[in-house]
Amino acid sequence: MTRIYGKVQGVNYRSSMQDEAFRIGLSGWVRNRRDGTVEAYLCGAPEAIELMLDWARIGPPLSRVEKIEVLDASEYPAGDFEVLADA
Repeated sequence: MTRIYGKVQGVNYRSSMQDEAFRIGLSGWVRNRRDGTVEAYLCGAPEAIELMLDWARIGPPLSRVEKIEVLDASEYPAGDFEVLADA
């Protein structure tokens, strides 16, 4: 599980992350949180996850990422990378 802090809502962050996940072959999901952060669950090869984390530290052009937290998660979804409803 990854939590992204900063100006990451209202700047096309989730759909841009989904595009990047498709490009590098990850599955999982991304969603906005009520506290203004974006939360993502990334599944795939360790190298692909590292590429996504590198992208997430910058994000799309209008975003301003302040901090990223990477947490362990025990469940692994299968399938595509989805944009979920806000949590």
